[in-house]
Amino acid sequence: MNEVLKVLKERRSCRKFLPDAVPEELLSQVLEAGTYAASGMGRQSAIMLVVTDPELRKRFAEENRAIAGMPESVDPFYGAPVIVAVLADRNVPTAVYDGSLVIGNLMNAAQSVGLASIWIHRAKEEFDSDFGKKILADLGIEGDYVGIGHCALGYAAEPAKEPAPRKDNYITYIR
Repeated sequence: MNEVLKVLKERRSCRKFLPDAVPEELLSQVLEAGTYAASGMGRQSAIMLVVTDPELRKRFAEENRAIAGMPESVDPFYGAPVIVAVLADRNVPTAVYDGSLVIGNLMNAAQSVGLASIWIHRAKEEFDSDFGKKILADLGIEGDYVGIGHCALGYAAEPAKEPAPRKDNYITYIR
C-alpha cells in the first residue's frame, strides 16, 4: 500500500501519552508539515504556538479544563508533552479551514514519524480570553487571531485501537 494512504488509514487519536520528550528533529519535521497545509488563496493565515515548557503547558491545561468544565483531576491534553496551538487570522474568510488543514497535516505527519496525536478543542475560547490575549502579547504576536484547535503530540502509552468500520453511506457518486 502507498505510504501516504497507509498513514491516513492507521492514524488514530491518542488519549494516553507517555511523558517522554519529543526529539527536536521529529518535532521539527511535524511542524514543517504543518507549514505546507493548503490554505485559501495561499494566504497561509495560520500560525502555530508550540508549547513544550511544562509550566506553560500546565497553564494551558488549566485554562482548557476550566472552559470545558472538567474536574481538576482531568488533563484535557491526556499527558502529551507537546501542545501545538493553531490560530489563524480572523479577518481571512478561510481562517477556520486553513487552521484545520494545518492540524490535519500535523496529525498525519506525527503518525508518519512514529508519534501520536489528538485534536483538542476550546482554542477559540482560550484565545478570545484574557489568558490567550496575554500569551500573544507576551510573545509579541500582533494581529487579530482566532484559536482553531490544539494538536497534542507525544509517544502513545498504549497501542492504537482498531478503526471503526466506515459507514455505508460515506460516499455517493454523482456520474
